[in-house]
Amino acid sequence: MRYSAGWQQVFALSGQGTDPSVPLSPPFADPRGLRHTTGPWTSASGTANTLRTNAERSRARLRPAHEGMVAGGRGLSAVAAATAVLASWEERLAAVRGECAYLAGALNQVGRELGETDAAVGSALRVVRARG
Repeated sequence: MRYSAGWQQVFALSGQGTDPSVPLSPPFADPRGLRHTTGPWTSASGTANTLRTNAERSRARLRPAHEGMVAGGRGLSAVAAATAVLASWEERLAAVRGECAYLAGALNQVGRELGETDAAVGSALRVVRARG
């Protein structure tokens, strides 16, 4: 039996040998037992997306909330400080929104790739069983 290039890479990264005559130690003892679930990745992606939406909603509410203060507090030093804080929070929330958008996509991609890997391994095992 010869392991595919993908399995050889997994074994090499884990410190396992690729000689098929040498028994594998856990967790690689039975490649058929490896199963990935996309649920945690999809859930984490959804959470990142929710945080992105909430960050944008909060950012959009900040400026209108400060408009009355600027008009009513002309000449007060607190207005300049509040305006600086507003700008800082707008930047931070925009950064959070951007990072969450990236994470949502990346986490979804991991889930997809793990599912595709499971399907490919299952298909390869069916071929091996059919030949054996």
